[in-house]
Amino acid sequence: MSVASPSVYRVDKFVVPAAARAEFMARVAMIKGMLEAMPGCRQNLVLEQVSGPGAFNVVTFVEWESAGALESAKAAVAACYKEMNFNPQEAVTRLGITADMANYSLFAA
Repeated sequence: MSVASPSVYRVDKFVVPAAARAEFMARVAMIKGMLEAMPGCRQNLVLEQVSGPGAFNVVTFVEWESAGALESAKAAVAACYKEMNFNPQEAVTRLGITADMANYSLFAA
């Protein structure tokens, strides 16, 4: 009997200036479509802040069925970026975006 790997959650939070919103959200929509088509993607949400004092106005949340599925997706996205000659770090700097990105697991109380 095999034991299922626990889900891994990728949560990326962004402070996106109003002037950068259209370009940033277009890129987020493209990536969202790519990730949803990848094996192991259980859910993929893009959240935009509508109220409250929080600093981050865009949050992406992707649940992967395993760490292996997340790593495969990261490699596929990196290859796509290379093919497109797109540098995400350069785009974040150019657009004045602040990012906080990390992987999470469920808290077991």
